[in-house]
Amino acid sequence: MENIVCKDVSRIFTGDGIETNALTNINLSLNSGDFVSIIGPSGSGKSTLLSLLGTLDVPSKGEITYGNQKISQLKSKELADFRFEHIGFIFQQFHLLPTLTALENVMSPLMARKVPYNKKEKAESLLEQMGLKDKCNALPSQLSGGQQQRVAIARALVHEPSWLLADEPTGNLDTETGETIFQLLQRLNQENGCGVIIVTHDPVLAERTDIQIEMKDGQIISERRCEHYA
Repeated sequence: MENIVCKDVSRIFTGDGIETNALTNINLSLNSGDFVSIIGPSGSGKSTLLSLLGTLDVPSKGEITYGNQKISQLKSKELADFRFEHIGFIFQQFHLLPTLTALENVMSPLMARKVPYNKKEKAESLLEQMGLKDKCNALPSQLSGGQQQRVAIARALVHEPSWLLADEPTGNLDTETGETIFQLLQRLNQENGCGVIIVTHDPVLAERTDIQIEMKDGQIISERRCEHYA
């Protein structure tokens, strides 16, 4: 597992001759196995930061390192391999492929990869852990929102990433189902040692993580360890 360090990271978007500073001089250090929430109003830079941490985007300025690996030094294929080995993503919209079954969706990140385990058995085991053993052959349209999110989590975990990055993972779910998903992420962090970073608008949920990072106008305005975990 790898620690994540951001040093003077900025992200500037340019369109129609106008520059927008989405992130400005972000300095952040996260230890492997941390359970982190990022909160702040819409437009504060939460999702932009998550995209940079997940190597889906690159900083305009500054550097992000995982352990001793500087992300900027990686070429496109190396970056894709790094992402496959170390990072799992969970999105608010689930992003399941509608024509694939739950089992096939979980296996999808492995399709073009050589791995030292049986892909189908690994996917079946994860779906069973998610309480979806009887839904392996179901299409996304045949699943509830909570079930679809659990399939998405299984897909993110299929290659045992060091870090799980979740962008509003409970945002499209009712309160009870959202609580189930949060508890699942909490258990994965505590039992598997997987680092978890959650972007959320929910301050109550954020209080239940180890570390809470608050953002505003593209900057980190506070970072604190939540008291009940201290």
